[in-house]
Amino acid sequence: MSATTAGWLQFALLVVALVAVYRPLGDWMARVFTSPAHWRAERLVYRAVGVDADAEQRWPVYLRSVLALSAVGVLLLYGLQRLQSLLPLDNGMAAVEPGSAWNTAVSFVTNTNWQGYVGESTMGNLVQMAGLAVQNFLSAAVGIAVAIALVRGFARVGTDRLGNAWVDVTRAVVRLLLPLAVVTTVVFVLAGIVQTLKAGTDVSTLAGGSQYLPTGPVASQEAIKEIGTNGGGFYNANSAHPFEDPSAWISLLQVFLMLMIPFSLPRTFGRMVGNTKQGLAIVGVMASLYAIGVGLLTLFQARAGGAATALAGAATEGQEVRFGGPLSALFGASTTLTSTGSVNSLHDSYTPLGGAVTLFNMMLGEVAPGGVGSGLYGMLMLAVIAVFVAGLMVGRTPEYLGKKLGRREMTLASLYILTTPAIVLVGTAVAIGTSAGRAGMLNDGPHGLSEVLYAFTSAGNNNGSAFAGLSANTDFYNIALGLAMAFGRFLPIVLVLALAGRLAQQGRTPVTAGTFPTHRPLFAGLLTAVVLVVVGLTYFPVLALGPFAEGLS
Repeated sequence: MSATTAGWLQFALLVVALVAVYRPLGDWMARVFTSPAHWRAERLVYRAVGVDADAEQRWPVYLRSVLALSAVGVLLLYGLQRLQSLLPLDNGMAAVEPGSAWNTAVSFVTNTNWQGYVGESTMGNLVQMAGLAVQNFLSAAVGIAVAIALVRGFARVGTDRLGNAWVDVTRAVVRLLLPLAVVTTVVFVLAGIVQTLKAGTDVSTLAGGSQYLPTGPVASQEAIKEIGTNGGGFYNANSAHPFEDPSAWISLLQVFLMLMIPFSLPRTFGRMVGNTKQGLAIVGVMASLYAIGVGLLTLFQARAGGAATALAGAATEGQEVRFGGPLSALFGASTTLTSTGSVNSLHDSYTPLGGAVTLFNMMLGEVAPGGVGSGLYGMLMLAVIAVFVAGLMVGRTPEYLGKKLGRREMTLASLYILTTPAIVLVGTAVAIGTSAGRAGMLNDGPHGLSEVLYAFTSAGNNNGSAFAGLSANTDFYNIALGLAMAFGRFLPIVLVLALAGRLAQQGRTPVTAGTFPTHRPLFAGLLTAVVLVVVGLTYFPVLALGPFAEGLS
C-alpha cells in the first residue's frame, strides 16, 4: 500500500470516528452543564472551596472566579518547580530556574503548554503529576466553562446570570475530562506507553553498552495532554518519542483525542440554544477549514521541490518515518488547528510552504476546531462579526440567535479578533528588533523570522507547539513568551464573558422574513470567508516576509 493511499485511509477513519462521537458526546456535554443535580464528589469540592453551588454569578464574578483559579494555579505550579529538589519523587532533579519556572507555570495554566525545557531532565515525577498534569485538567476545564458561559449568554433571556464558574469547571473535570482520561490511560498502557513511578531504568544497547532511560507516569499525562488539547510532553521529543507514541494506530488515536471534544462542542451549543442546526453550521465551518489545512500541509510535504525530495517521494527530513509522511502531516495540521501543541515531527524541518500552513493554522485564531472550549467561543465571536457584515450588506440591524448586536457588542467582538494578532506581531517585532531576541535565533533571513514568528504565534494563540531552531529558554524569551501566553489567554476571556453578560440581559427578537438565517450554507460560507479574510489581512505581510519569501526563493 502506498503512503498516499494509507494517508487517505487514515483520514477517512478519523472522519468516521469523529462523526460517530459528535452527537453522543455533544449531547452528554449539554446534559453535564444543564443538569440541576450535583454529584457527591462535586459537593465535596464546593465545600472545600467555600462556594454555594446553587448561586449563579454575574459575568464580572464569573470572570473573577476564573482569574482567581488561574492565578492560584500559576503560584502553586511555580512553587512546585522551585521546591522540586526538596520534594519526593524528584528523580534527582534540581530546582527549576526562576525564568523557566515562571514560563512553564503560565504555559500550563493557560492551556498553552509551551516547553522551553527538556522534560525528562528537568521535571521530576511529582511535578509532572501534581503540577503539570493537574493543570492539564484545570486549564482545559476553564476553556470549556468560558465557552458554556457564552452559550448561556445566547440561550438566556432577561438575566444577568451566566452560571457558576466553580460548578462549570468542576463538572468539566469530574464528569467529562477525568472519565475520558482514565479510559484512555488504560488503552495507552495496553498499547505499550510507559506508566510507572520509577525514575528510569538501565538497558543494554545493541553495541553491548548500557544506557539509562528515564521513565515515569507517561500514559496518564499523555491522555489528558491530547484530550484537553494541552500538548505538553513528558519527554522533550513529545509524541515523536516511542514511550509516548509507540505505534501508528496510537498516533492516529492521539489525533482523534485532540479533535473529539472541540468538534463535538458545536452540538452542545446547538442543544443549549434549542436549535441543533446552528451547531451543524458551526461544525461545518470548522470541518471545512480543518480539511483545507490538512490537505494543503499534506500536499506541500509530498510535492516539495528538490532531487532528494523527489527520490524519497516526499519531504522526509524531521518527519516521523515510523508512520510515514501523511500521518506526520495529519498530526501537524491537527495540532496547530486545535491549540494542542503536541508534535510527532519537527515543524522546523517542514518545507517552507508546509511551515507556512502550520503558522496560518494557528493564525486562524485556533477555531478550526480550536482548543477545548476556546475553539467554540472563538468561532462564535467570529460568527458575530459575520452577522454584522451581513447586516451591513442589507442595511439591517444585525441579529444572531435572536440577540441584537449593537455598538457595544460589536466593540467587544472587534477587540477580540484584534487582541491576539497585536500580541503576536508586537512580540515578534520586539524580538527581531532587540539583541536579546536575536541572540536566541539559530538562523537569519526569512527562516529566522519564521522561527520567531512561530514562537509568538504559538504563545499568543495558546497553542504551544514549537518550530524549533530557536533557543527559547533564555531570560528574554521566558519572560516575553510568558506574557504573550497570559495576555493571549485572559484578555480574550474578559471580552468573551463581557459579551456573554450583555447578551444574556437582552430579550429575544422574533424571527421575521428579514432575519438572516444563520443555520444555512450561505451563512457557513460567509463565516468561512470572514475567518480567512480577517486572518489574511492581518498576517499576510509578515507571512510574505517569512515563509512565503523562503518558499518562493
